[in-house]
Amino acid sequence: MKNLFFIIAFLYSTLIIGQNEIEPNSVVTPPEKVLYTFQKEYPGKVPVWAMKYVGDDDDEIRYEAKFKMNPTTEVLAVYDNLGALKAFESQIPLGKLPARAQAYLKKNYPAKAIKEIAVVVDDKNKTTYEVGIQKDSKFYDVVFDKNGGFDVIVEKD
Repeated sequence: MKNLFFIIAFLYSTLIIGQNEIEPNSVVTPPEKVLYTFQKEYPGKVPVWAMKYVGDDDDEIRYEAKFKMNPTTEVLAVYDNLGALKAFESQIPLGKLPARAQAYLKKNYPAKAIKEIAVVVDDKNKTTYEVGIQKDSKFYDVVFDKNGGFDVIVEKD
């Protein structure tokens, strides 16, 4: 009976171990094409890589390289699995936001609610501004167009 118990426990534990998978946003090593493109665009920079599933059915893979452009500016470069740059996000101070966006934030949110500000340029060269807001213990991205006009607010994980 003891032997039967150990055999069942062994089989069960191997089944559970076999169910492990790579978690989204975990540190990964991207494909060679992605590494080559990154190293060509940002020589000498050492990124921390993460992988995300995106798209309507979470069926597209994106590789995110987070690194420091200079000692005070953190950036994020997002690539598809073929090495094409899909987006580039760079932190900026509040003063670099367009005046319309600053006015909107001042009117609708207390200053302490603003946690991060970034300018984002996508693969079609479209520029937007994303402002991370903490409200009611939830985190949101308030998105503005290139002129500072309010676009959308998105709840984040």
